[in-house]
Amino acid sequence: MKAATRSTYGLPNVLTVTSVNKPEPKDNEVLIRVHNTTVNRTDCGILTGKPYVIRAFVGLFKPSHQVPGTDFAGQIEAIGKKVTGFKVADRVFGLYDEGLRSQAEYMTCREDKALAKIPDGISYAEAAASAEGAHYAYNFITMVNLKPGDKALVYGATGAIGTAAVQLLKHFGIYVSAVGNTKNIELIKSLGADKTYDYLKEDFTADQERYHFIFDAVGKSSFDQCKKLLLPKGIYISSELGPKGENLYLPLTTWLKGGKRVVFPIPKSCKRSILLMRELLEQRKFKPVIEKVYPLERVSEAYDYVLTGQKTGNVLLSMS
Repeated sequence: MKAATRSTYGLPNVLTVTSVNKPEPKDNEVLIRVHNTTVNRTDCGILTGKPYVIRAFVGLFKPSHQVPGTDFAGQIEAIGKKVTGFKVADRVFGLYDEGLRSQAEYMTCREDKALAKIPDGISYAEAAASAEGAHYAYNFITMVNLKPGDKALVYGATGAIGTAAVQLLKHFGIYVSAVGNTKNIELIKSLGADKTYDYLKEDFTADQERYHFIFDAVGKSSFDQCKKLLLPKGIYISSELGPKGENLYLPLTTWLKGGKRVVFPIPKSCKRSILLMRELLEQRKFKPVIEKVYPLERVSEAYDYVLTGQKTGNVLLSMS
């Protein structure tokens, strides 16, 4: 089978598409013919080994797995003898943010992992685009005590995490202000944002609203920049470590001081996220945003584009 492979950490030019052995499912695993995966920020971190803390999970000196990939959508072609929840021909999608070896024509996955059936009427591409970004957006939201009617601001509302965060917040009854670029303002509005800011033309920090929560979905702001927009007990969460890694220590120092504070969103259950996304997709309450689809042979090009930090929604690989 064909797969994207690499033997060292580095930029996308370390990736090659080669022929590797097709995996065999163990007793508790399913064999999946992959149709789509995303190329996402988690994948980029695993590819480059940066920030270095990620290597504690994916290999200290070299990658634990030659084949990258953290999410997928595909069809089951074989099942292990102990598998009871899935059958051959089931359409499934899933996620594991430490690596699944999914950027390949075939992969295996344990049935008790973050694996779910794709609802009828949802394409493989739509299912794949409802995994990684939505997982981190949901992780942001579950780190705080949201109540219907609360106000949240999403900075970077145009990427995979941001477009998911806007929709999930609206699903939970939150008033949402969203910050994005000029070309995507109408997209953000279509996802349900109550107010929008074009950061290329406006200074969102001049907003007169005050928020219970600020979610930075791209990691390009800071607590100091945003805290004046927070209510007295407001919470700031970023998807990155922040300037000089401040988002690692500010959760403690701001908690000790009381008042406005930083929370660091340590990732939690991928399975919980996938099951929620399956429910929302089935009810047509989530609209995955897809900007580009690359064939597997152009995997390096897909990574190059994602690393520019300019993508809208999701960038996918197609194995078909």
